[in-house]
Amino acid sequence: MSNGARVGVLELVRKSGETGIFFVRLLAACGPALGRPRLIIAQIYNAGARSLIIIMLSGLFTGMVLGLQFYDVLNRFGATEALGTAVALALLKELGPVLTALLFAGRAGTALTSEIGLMRATDQLTAMDVMAVDPIRHVAAPRFLGGLIAVPLLTAIFTVVGLFGAQLIGVQFLGVDHGIFWSQAQSAVALKDVTEGVVKSVVFGAVVSLIAVNEGYHSEPTAEGIGRATTRTVVASSVMILLLDYVLTAVFL
Repeated sequence: MSNGARVGVLELVRKSGETGIFFVRLLAACGPALGRPRLIIAQIYNAGARSLIIIMLSGLFTGMVLGLQFYDVLNRFGATEALGTAVALALLKELGPVLTALLFAGRAGTALTSEIGLMRATDQLTAMDVMAVDPIRHVAAPRFLGGLIAVPLLTAIFTVVGLFGAQLIGVQFLGVDHGIFWSQAQSAVALKDVTEGVVKSVVFGAVVSLIAVNEGYHSEPTAEGIGRATTRTVVASSVMILLLDYVLTAVFL
């Protein structure tokens, strides 16, 4: 193994260990943080409510595209009445959780990283340590919990809006019967499918929030350092979302 590869492996191990230790400290701080619900509600608003516009627009257009694509495929086999089934399962099990998490990482994850990184650069976190105030408990934990709660809620909204978009295209423009569309969608969706979507959204929310908070907390206290931390948040979150999506899909199958 070359020196460059050895250094890369050691850096990966160091980064993994640092993240693991931070995650344990974060979990320990989540209990006391729950005693301050106002902070968590504020972070749910910052991470979730302010992401509603992009989530709803993306969900609407994703559903419309699915309606067009699935109709074209199903029409070749004379099975256009199964359009509701195909769209519902695709959104519930796969596209809803994955696309919501990716959008959340790009919008809210980067905001969390830059916000905490700026607090590091302006010595606010250091001042908390000096005053014997745990910054993980008062800064990191509420933001982690806010993201963890917001992602499943945003996923549900994305899925509902996506179904409406598919119904808009399939029923209003392509002539699929309204009753057949919704009856097929309802009859095909089982509790296992809903559970898969919920589990994925919770896991993705936890991973994206952890990466965003960790990168911001350990960022270099410079403008370039915060910029690099924000970039790492998007890249690492996207890779982990897709990797965990495969793992969770394989587990549920």
